[in-house]
Amino acid sequence: MGDIEAPNSNRPHQNVLLSVLPSKEFASSRKGMLLIAEVALSFISFVCFAASTAAAFVTVPLLEFLAALFLMFAYSTKFNERFKGFLWPLMDFLRCVTASIIFFIISIIAVSKYVDGSSKAAGIFGFIATIVFALDFYLIFNELATFLKQGGGESNEEPSRQQGNTPNENLI
Repeated sequence: MGDIEAPNSNRPHQNVLLSVLPSKEFASSRKGMLLIAEVALSFISFVCFAASTAAAFVTVPLLEFLAALFLMFAYSTKFNERFKGFLWPLMDFLRCVTASIIFFIISIIAVSKYVDGSSKAAGIFGFIATIVFALDFYLIFNELATFLKQGGGESNEEPSRQQGNTPNENLI
């Protein structure tokens, strides 16, 4: 009977879905929570801008949503550890800096210039996204500064991946 599916046919679909979602370990980490908040706030801001008269600003939340979604996927699947040629922390830092500045600017414009409710909501969610992106780039900056102060510029490992003492610390 070709129309009747086997009772266990849903299992492969569930496994595929679970492999795309971030792991519980990553989602409960500080970076995971920040990326999930960035994805959610960018998407909500995108929907609000799309429904408002300030639809000209819809591009910024969409691009930030896609960038945050890509980095969440890359960090949760450890994709960044396989491609060492990219400077992942620097790329993430620049993404957060530009996102916080641009979200702040378009949120001010959306709240002050447009009078409809969805523009105001997009502006409010944009301000919240500005705070989340700014917090993320502040934390990334502190990690990078600590990494460089420890003489990490001589190593190819990322700041959040280094563990233990370096051989030079044992000599002091």
